Amino acid sequence: MSLGMPDAVTSVLATALDGLATRQTVIADNIANVDTPNFRATSVDFESSLAAALQRGEMPVSGVTPTSQATNAPVGQDGNNVDLRQESLAAVQTQFQYQVMTRAVSDHFGLISTAAGQF
Repeated sequence: MSLGMPDAVTSVLATALDGLATRQTVIADNIANVDTPNFRATSVDFESSLAAALQRGEMPVSGVTPTSQATNAPVGQDGNNVDLRQESLAAVQTQFQYQVMTRAVSDHFGLISTAAGQF
């Protein structure tokens, strides 16, 4: 492992944090446009490409980019399909996932620090 390159765990955690941050931005955009006529909500997926990269054994993880796609929510009379209840739930879930990932990063670096202190 090079000092300039993150280890595999750090790479995966950083990629997950980036994907969750992108998802949170898209959710905020959806909520901000809840009353915008003809606005179509989108969702973000990064877990599929992250899982595929891990299955291929790519370390550090590369080529993982979050993808956005239109949601299948029903469209209202104004052409808008933002479901505020669903978006709010997704925002809370994403925030919880982000907190779990940041805790994992903290724990990982704590282990590295402990291991480095042993030598």
